[in-house]
Amino acid sequence: MPKPPRGAALDYDKNVFINCPFDDSYRPLFRALIFAIFEFGLRPRCALEVSDAGEARIEKIARIVKDCRWGIHDISHTDLNTNNLPRFNMPLELGLFLGAKRWGPGQRTKSCLILDREKYRYREFISDIAGQDIFAHANDPSKAIKAVRDWLSDSRAGIAPPPGAPAINKRYRKFTAELPKVCEDADFEETELTFTDYAYLASTWLREEVGR
Repeated sequence: MPKPPRGAALDYDKNVFINCPFDDSYRPLFRALIFAIFEFGLRPRCALEVSDAGEARIEKIARIVKDCRWGIHDISHTDLNTNNLPRFNMPLELGLFLGAKRWGPGQRTKSCLILDREKYRYREFISDIAGQDIFAHANDPSKAIKAVRDWLSDSRAGIAPPPGAPAINKRYRKFTAELPKVCEDADFEETELTFTDYAYLASTWLREEVGR
């Protein structure tokens, strides 16, 4: 397994940066991505993991990007808002990740997955990434899980061979069905779960279910 870049987190090879929308409409996909990452014994990271008013958001994102060998970037939510303006946070963070891979000292081992609703939709708003493999999830968590599984399976270096996408999706559906009871047992409100709460519950459930 390659050594982590100088100055990066010791668990650099296990960190996966998730760059995606955080609104309620995206939550099923976000949770599916987190679950799929844990299936590989990896650790999901994102801007929601810590709240510190003393740290500028872009600095926090840059720090997390540096600490992550892997990155999942969903650019599907770039639609115009009520003021007729697009949301460009996700393309911006993708650019940070690609820049770190190209110019960051010791960051050449980085690998990323780019997701969108439709495979070629990105050509209308970010054509500079033409030539990158874009995977379409059609807003379907099961397709997002398959994209993550296939990407990590193809890219794995030091990662244990993954189960197939049907097996991961079956476990994810089971976990989702049991989540209300899991929350009740942990004294959490499901509708108020933070990123850290959900990650804790998903990783704990997987360890008990299959030893991951």
